[in-house]
Amino acid sequence: MKNKFLLSIIGVILGLGLGRLAFAEESKTLFGDAFKSAEIEVSGATSFYSKYMWRGFRLYDDYVVQPSINVSAFKGWNLNVWGNFGVSDYSDAPNANEIDTTLTYTHKFENLKLGKMDLQPLSVTAGYVYYDFSGAGTFSKESILGLGYETFLSPTLTWYHDHGRESQGGGDGDYLVLNLAKSLEIVPSYGVTLDLSGHVGYNKHLFITGEGGDVLLTTGFTVPLTKSLKLSPSVNWNAPFGGVAKEGETKRKDEFFWGTTLTYNF
Repeated sequence: MKNKFLLSIIGVILGLGLGRLAFAEESKTLFGDAFKSAEIEVSGATSFYSKYMWRGFRLYDDYVVQPSINVSAFKGWNLNVWGNFGVSDYSDAPNANEIDTTLTYTHKFENLKLGKMDLQPLSVTAGYVYYDFSGAGTFSKESILGLGYETFLSPTLTWYHDHGRESQGGGDGDYLVLNLAKSLEIVPSYGVTLDLSGHVGYNKHLFITGEGGDVLLTTGFTVPLTKSLKLSPSVNWNAPFGGVAKEGETKRKDEFFWGTTLTYNF
């Protein structure tokens, strides 16, 4: 399953890349014009992390690879397919296997005013996520509603409602998260940036019986390798609190982990 998924991602990336070259060489084609009018943008990424952390939970305590492909079109629609796979020789490595499919629509409100004061664009996002925990043979699903404001630190506030049944692998709870991010150009001649980001999340009954949450801080760099290819190494710190940190006999602590991401824009 893991090998098939990875080969599929590679095949799609190569196919789209070759397709892009073909469209560039022949400007008037049936599919070329359709792609242009639909404003289709495709990107692919492959991340490698020292462990799999998610909302304060350590889901896998060894190296993982996380390939993904993202397609945006029609001024706001976005489809993302993301996978996580354990790459160690441990017998439980297949249990880390996961494939998530996310569909969202984002609408941006521009030219907003507060009295006579012009406001930065405000965006509203709604969507749906299907989690396929293929390694465990279970699944879950979440609805998404988010707000974003284009100002300093690019704040976004997103609510995830998990309505999957616990007997099938669902969390049956809610997660509210505030994300902040800032990139600083440190080598302008090569487009290298220092990337700082973080989030504070509030968890209500999502895979826990009570309430809690987590804090995530990330420091990294983005290094353009070519016009379309970028490398982004990072160091991350994730700290749980409340019911995520301690529930009954289960105790979770703050953890450091590192990773690197290779991104290609078609």
